[in-house]
Amino acid sequence: MRWKRTIQLLDVHAEGEIGRVAIGGVPKIPGDTLAAQLHWLNTDPKGDELRRFLCLEPRGAPIGSVNLLLPARHPDADAAFIILQPDQAHASSGSNSICVTTALLESGIVEMQEPETTVTLETAAGLVKAVATCRDGRCEKVRLTMVPSFVHELDVEVETPHWGRIKADICYGGIFYALVDVGQINLKIEKANAAGLVQAGMILKELINRDIKVVHPEIPAISGVAYVMFRDTEADGTVRTCTTMWPGRADRSPCGTGNSANLAALHARGKAKAGDSFTSKSIIGSEFEVGLQAVTSVAGRPAVIPTITGRGFTFGLTQVALDPFDPHPGGFALTDVWGPQAGEI
Repeated sequence: MRWKRTIQLLDVHAEGEIGRVAIGGVPKIPGDTLAAQLHWLNTDPKGDELRRFLCLEPRGAPIGSVNLLLPARHPDADAAFIILQPDQAHASSGSNSICVTTALLESGIVEMQEPETTVTLETAAGLVKAVATCRDGRCEKVRLTMVPSFVHELDVEVETPHWGRIKADICYGGIFYALVDVGQINLKIEKANAAGLVQAGMILKELINRDIKVVHPEIPAISGVAYVMFRDTEADGTVRTCTTMWPGRADRSPCGTGNSANLAALHARGKAKAGDSFTSKSIIGSEFEVGLQAVTSVAGRPAVIPTITGRGFTFGLTQVALDPFDPHPGGFALTDVWGPQAGEI
C-alpha cells in the first residue's frame, strides 16, 4: 500500500473519555517551545491539516481527542504532548494526561516501576506530575498534580435569549472555562439531558467569548474560553459536572482541567482549603478524586495547585493512514452526527 502518511495510535480512555495517543509517525512540529508548537498547530495551514486528518471523518470522530507525543523540551520532563480536538489544539487536559501516562507505561515507552511510577509530562500550560499506581504490568490509577489554577472573574453576567441573565465563573485550570451552575438553564446533569446541555453550552460559549476576552498572563498562546462546564453539588458533597465541547458533545469524564478551574473558584469563595478533597462525577457517573494540594500565585493573583486522580484503560491499537488518492485528505463533518456547529468546520 502506497500510503502518503501513517500515524500509530494507542487507544485509551480515562473514565470513559477517549484520548488516543499518537505513539508513532508524528511529524516534526515547528517551534522552540511547546507553547510555540501549540500556536503553530492552531495558526499554520499545515498544523490545521494534521489536526483535521486525525480528528475529522473519515479517520476521526466527534468523540475523544488525539494526543501528539512530542520530544520533551523541559529537562525535568519524561515526555511532552499536545491535545488535538475537532476545533483546535489544546494546551492541557486531565483526562488526556491520564491517557498519556497509561499509554507511556503500558506500551513500555517509559519503564514501569511497581508499585508506583512517577512520570513528568510537559504541556503547553506547564509541567504535570503523574504518579501511577502499577501492578502486574498494568497502570491501575493515576494521580496528577496539575498546573496552577486561578480565577479570572467570578459571577460574570451574560444576557441570553433563552434563560435570561446567566452568571458564570471564568476560571483557568490549564485552559479557560466558563463554570455555570446547571440549575440556571433548568436542567440536571443526567445522561438523558446530554443533548440539551451541549446545546446550551455551545450557545453560552459563543456569547461569553463574544463579550469577554481572556488571555493567560504568562502564556499568550492560551486564550479564550475553551469550554463551558455545567456543575452541581449533590447532598453528600459530590460535585457533578458536564463539560460541553465543540462542535457539540459532552465530556464523558468528570474533566480534570474543568475541576481544577472549579477548585480555584471554590477556594476564592472560601469553600475549599489546602488539604481538602472531594469526588467529582461525570454525566455517565464515572469519578475523579479532586484535591487542593497547595496555594500559590500566578502573575500576582491567587492560585491553587489541584490534584486529579482517575483511571485509564487501553482498548486498541490503530494505524491511521492517508491514501494519496483519497478525495478527503482534510476530513469533513456533517450535522447529522456532529451537530449544528459542524457547519463551521
